[in-house]
Formats: sequence, C-alpha cells, structure tokens
Amino acid sequence: MSDLSLPFMAGSNTVEEQRARWERKRRRTAKELLETEHKYVEQLDLVVTFFVTILKAKGTLKPAVLETIFGHLESIYSASHVLSLHLERGNLASGLENFCQNVELYGHYAENLEQANKTLKEQLRKNKSFRRFKKLQENRPQFQGRKLEDLLPLPLQRLHQYKHFFRDLLENTSPDSAEYQKLAKVVMSVSEVSRWVQDIIDNRENSLQLLRVQKLLKGQKTQVLTPGRWYIREGWLLVVPSKGEELKRRMFFLFSDILIATKPCHPLHPLNSNKLACQAVYPLHQCVVDKVFGHTQSQGGLLSVSLPASDAQKHQWR
Repeated sequence: MSDLSLPFMAGSNTVEEQRARWERKRRRTAKELLETEHKYVEQLDLVVTFFVTILKAKGTLKPAVLETIFGHLESIYSASHVLSLHLERGNLASGLENFCQNVELYGHYAENLEQANKTLKEQLRKNKSFRRFKKLQENRPQFQGRKLEDLLPLPLQRLHQYKHFFRDLLENTSPDSAEYQKLAKVVMSVSEVSRWVQDIIDNRENSLQLLRVQKLLKGQKTQVLTPGRWYIREGWLLVVPSKGEELKRRMFFLFSDILIATKPCHPLHPLNSNKLACQAVYPLHQCVVDKVFGHTQSQGGLLSVSLPASDAQKHQWR
C-alpha cells in the first residue's frame, strides 16, 4: 500500500513545488512592477508639478498650446498614481481593473506626441518667457539634469514595460485564481494599445523616410510622398547597359509599389551637387524580375528587370 502511494506523493510534491516557483516569480515581478511604478510616477510628477500646474497658473502658454504640448499626461499621471497605491496595498486585481479603464490614454498620447514636440520647439523659438521658464525649471535639483524633451516620451516607454510585466504576472498566476481573468484582460488591452502605438511609430518613421528620399531627388517631378506608399530599402547597384558599354553605378530606392532608379548629379552643380537625378520609375505590379545567374545575396548576382508592356524597357542589374 505504501508502494502505491509513493507516485501520488511524488507527483503532489512536484505540483506544489511548481506552484511555489510560480508564486516566487509572481512576487518578484509584482515587487519590480511596484518599484518601477514609483519611479515612473515620480518622473511624471516632475512634469505635472513644475510645468503643467505652474504654466496653467501663470498663463505663460495659451490653453490650447498647453494642451497640445502635454496632451493626456495629467490623466496618465493620475491613473499611474492610483495603480501605485493599489500595488502598495497588495490590491493587484483592483489596480489592474482601474488601469484597464485608462490604458487607451497611452494610444491617444502617442497620436499627439509628434505634434507636441513640434509645438514645443515652436514655442521655444518664439516665446522668450516660456524659454526662460523651461530653463529655470530644468535647473531644479529634482530634474537631475533631465530636460522636458527627455520626460515627454516616458509614457510610451512605460507602456512597453507594462506589456512585459503583466505578461509575466499572467504566466505565473494559476488559471483558477480570481486574478487570472483580470490579468488576461489587461494583457490583451495593453497588447492592443501597444500595437496601436507601434503603428503610429511605424507610420511616422515611414513618412520621414519618404520625405528624406523626396529631398534627395532633384526637382519635384517624381512624387515620392504618396498616401499608402511604404519605404522598404535602398542601395547602389551596377546597371549593365544593353550596348556593351561600361557598367554604370546607380542608386535604387525600393518602395511598396514602385522602384526608382537614380544617378548622382554633377558634383560641381551649384544647387544639386548632393542630390540624385531620377532616371526611371518602375511600377512593381508591372515588373518581371528574372535571375540571370549567380546568387542574389552576393555581389556576383545578375538580375533582369523588365516591363512586359514595353520590351524596350528592359534592364540588367548586378
């Protein structure tokens, strides 16, 4: 009888040990979440106390300008302050429930951040009293050398941390516990807002790439800035002329819908010495790409690109 009970006891011990490990990990994560939340709230408090509140009282900035620069920062600060209080008291479930109701603030904050930075720069350039006020506040010992520009992106950085903290808590929580469903809900909410924020960042980065390429091109004949177009990559390729001439080095820009071939302008040109002249624009949906020989991932490959609509438009690149 004792022999039959041994496997059960061993299995029971294994389950208990696993639960103990989960609980230890969970406590470590909860402790780290609380510690980092305190630091995050302190940093937000610097902006709210020494900038938003005082600027409202002084009237240094117009209300619309103040709202543009700081957006939903006060609401985010309030939500994080409440979360930290719940975490201090060990009320994780209540804290998460409240946080879930406010997590979309981070998406709205991300949407406004580019305009906030633009407006901040504009006010620093035009508004002498605000420029002086900002410098005075940043010189306070509480800021420890940090600038307002360093503190404004903090909510987006914190959102990324939240995603990992809440996921770790969920993974180390028993599905039978009362907190599991609330954790699962907050993980889903944070993930959705994180994707929303990432889409905003990706679109912003893509717009900057399109604008950069547009500025590189001589003239405005080739329109790079087109809605729905995505920048993919760029690089130098050698073009093989059809009449046996020397290989020509050309810069190519690949987008989601077109491929642009360019060549450097004359280095002594008074206006365009650092620009590229567009030679051809290839609509990708019409292009046929063939590998002539070699490996396309090495320098020895040779590709042929042609437009079926016109046999005359055929080029070989390596």
